[in-house]
Amino acid sequence: MRRGAARMARRFAAWLGAAACLVPALAQAQAVALMYHHVGVGEYPSTNVTVEQFERHLEYLAEHDYRVLPLSRIVRALRAGESLPPRTVAITFDDAYLSVYTRAYPRLQARGWPFTVFVNTDSVGGGNFMDWAQMREMARDGAEFGNHSASHDYLIRRRSGEDRQAWLERVGADIDRAQAALEGQLPESVTLDPRLLAYPFGEYNAALAQWVADNGYVAFGQHSGALGAHTDWRAAPRFPINERYAEMDGFARKVASLPLPVARERPFDPVVEADNPPALEVVLAEQPERWRDLRCYVGGEPMEIAWQEPGLRFRVRSREALSQGRSRYNCTVPAEGRFRWYSHLWIIP
Repeated sequence: MRRGAARMARRFAAWLGAAACLVPALAQAQAVALMYHHVGVGEYPSTNVTVEQFERHLEYLAEHDYRVLPLSRIVRALRAGESLPPRTVAITFDDAYLSVYTRAYPRLQARGWPFTVFVNTDSVGGGNFMDWAQMREMARDGAEFGNHSASHDYLIRRRSGEDRQAWLERVGADIDRAQAALEGQLPESVTLDPRLLAYPFGEYNAALAQWVADNGYVAFGQHSGALGAHTDWRAAPRFPINERYAEMDGFARKVASLPLPVARERPFDPVVEADNPPALEVVLAEQPERWRDLRCYVGGEPMEIAWQEPGLRFRVRSREALSQGRSRYNCTVPAEGRFRWYSHLWIIP
């Protein structure tokens, strides 16, 4: 972000192909954040991309004139109501795995591209994780670092006999401990304006999200969607990328996506304590041009959309109860040759 900043604006070939003609080359208040974990570590396919897949992703971004910017710069611009260059993308990594240093970093360094690593600080230097010296080396080439908690625990889960206040104090201390370690070890490359946090496993609830906001963090989950003027920065979306979802057609759709202008979602809290399957009501800030083509899915299956106010307010609910763990309702609507994309996380305890 600092010494590497001069290199991060490298431009490549002009937008290629028919799809390029449909994407206006104008500054826009939007961006896409990509989330990786391992690179080239085949024993973890659910959180890994192959080296070849990662290289193809970088080549695609370069060939199609995407601008790779630090996540913190994107957040500051969008929160201030400022526009960003067209086709702006942030590249992020969760967990600070060693393969980020050995495989991803050299390829990003060669292009002069910045990236963001969310660090669970208790793991630094152990097993397959980077150490502080390696992170400081990456910082010299434009990497920035964010908070991924100290423990990488399931933060929303209460321990036996733990009430709400005790739980919130414990997880707050966990996040604070990680922030102190990051600022102590990487003082020049930890963004404080704003503080960046990624929820472990992408899990949050309303109480944790409010604590995060009250303590000056912008937080990211693992649910899909683009960033924009209406993003809820208590739980902002990123597109998770792994071997199964790394094919180039899907990757091209994700990086070209636009935000669905969601003004309000009910409920915000993803934790489902009763009434499974849950109903979701979405209120849009403005009517998308092709709102009648809105489609919503759960587990790949289409859901019926009940428009309560045409083009502005709709309700969806899965036909079947959601399984234990994490699920998502995903909604898309065509726009400008791409898709506006929105995802709501659900957690079944």
